Amino acid sequence: MSQTPALLLDTTVLIDALRNRNRRRGLLAGLVASGQELATSTVCIAEVYGGLRPGEEQATRALLAAIDWFPVYASIAERAGQLKAEFRRQGETRSITDMIVAATALENGFPVATDNRKDFQIPGLALFPLP
Repeated sequence: MSQTPALLLDTTVLIDALRNRNRRRGLLAGLVASGQELATSTVCIAEVYGGLRPGEEQATRALLAAIDWFPVYASIAERAGQLKAEFRRQGETRSITDMIVAATALENGFPVATDNRKDFQIPGLALFPLP
């Protein structure tokens, strides 16, 4: 296990890796080769399977088997709801799914890798710089 915190992959990065877009497979392979631990939230797994195309099942299972999964504990659900409510009070709409991913990262001290950076502009949340 690496000394650095795991990198929490958002659904966008997982789908890009599965569909070989934006050089994500190479990026993730390089990160793993350098000792970086990769993880995702179980809510991202649901999103990936929800958008699965015919013929992607085997590659999806292989990718998800190679990374750690973090469940949505009550503390994460509570924090996600609080984040969503705070943004609502500020007049912004954020998806509960994104807030669950953010809360998972915040609770565990993980940076998030996502292509939807604007949705994850949250105080205290580190974003991994994707090329």
